[in-house]
Amino acid sequence: MNAPVISQNRLQAETQDEQNVRFLFIHQNFPGQFLHIIRHLGRNPENEIVFISEVNESAIENVRRVLYRIARAPEVRSMPGLHEYELGLLRAEAVARAARNLKALGFTPDVIIGHHGWGELLDIKDVYPNTPLLGYFEFFYHTKGYDVDFDPEFPLEADLLPVVRQKNAVNLLALNLNEHGQTPTDFQLKTYPSWARPQINLIREGVNLKHCRPDPNAARRPLEINGHIFAPEKKLVTYVARNLEPYRGFHSFMRALPRLLAERPDVEVAIVGGDSVSYGRLPGKGFPNWREALLAELGGRLDLTRTHFLGQVTYPLYLKLLQRSDAHIYLTYPFVASWSLREALAIGCPIVGSDTQPVREFIKNGETGLLTSCLDPDAITGSILQILTDRELSNKLSRNARREAEAHLDLDVYLNHYERIISDVARF
Repeated sequence: MNAPVISQNRLQAETQDEQNVRFLFIHQNFPGQFLHIIRHLGRNPENEIVFISEVNESAIENVRRVLYRIARAPEVRSMPGLHEYELGLLRAEAVARAARNLKALGFTPDVIIGHHGWGELLDIKDVYPNTPLLGYFEFFYHTKGYDVDFDPEFPLEADLLPVVRQKNAVNLLALNLNEHGQTPTDFQLKTYPSWARPQINLIREGVNLKHCRPDPNAARRPLEINGHIFAPEKKLVTYVARNLEPYRGFHSFMRALPRLLAERPDVEVAIVGGDSVSYGRLPGKGFPNWREALLAELGGRLDLTRTHFLGQVTYPLYLKLLQRSDAHIYLTYPFVASWSLREALAIGCPIVGSDTQPVREFIKNGETGLLTSCLDPDAITGSILQILTDRELSNKLSRNARREAEAHLDLDVYLNHYERIISDVARF
């Protein structure tokens, strides 16, 4: 049988159709977890990228923004779990409305990629029923064995147990869409029920190893950040979190500092983070934030001439701080690991990490860092002193941290894997 004859014009059109991929991203805080993959996809001028989100000032070249606003605030109810659930439904409704406007203007995506956490994707298949969906599943909540019952200093009241379970309402509706999912770590995948895991792809996030790299000369020159100058002759201990709060071990770290500073007069401490609360409860006794609560608790025992609260810093300064660090502290409850842990490994920081499930996935004790109790200030101090005292150990941890990042956290490897998953999902 003779092969069918295809006109040159038709062949050219089909080739162009294959190259012109239409992506729809959805996340209330543009660009969210999708910064690197959007930049990667945007390098191909044939790709069309549209992003639905709430209003913010961020912008990325070659990405078209579509903004949504929820129609109203959730109603005030006596059941606390209903507020978050209703807000998720309102977001889903607002996103679907924005998507219908897009569709009316002639845009139908080849694939939809978004975050399930805020409910925004729950109605999107009503608008685009034939478009495959790749949704980000971040965390499935539990009343035991994870974050909410981890710290005995903050016991979970019995009447809040239903509220924790209710936080999974959006998760369960998202899983019921029976679409494709993704998550970045084994720990996060295993928070989900065993029956749900087959639909969730593990896509390990990477970092830019060219930007996040060791600087052998960093300790030889002064470093100025937000008015503080860190001198070369001082040892520098660093702590970084989006916000300073117990979920990231801030209370334990602060309680470790008086002994650390007393035993090592050559040490200065740099603390980066805001004063809001991202996770967990607010401080009591009328304190506006956890920083002031811990400062009041420690009273005059903390040397504030060598403890520097830098607030939030620019990304380039943050990288310079980690490059200068003699010991970097990363603590967390059994919860989602921060990007700063990956970046600290890539920079080759000697790390003291909490001996919790999400951190053990990244750090092997004694090889790529030291693991210690997230809730024991004396143990944290001991591990920091061990790194500061033992130069051979510090150099070993630094080298191995960088090697671990090169082996498992390469941004290009991550993006190539991500793109393959997208292709499989969208059947390009």
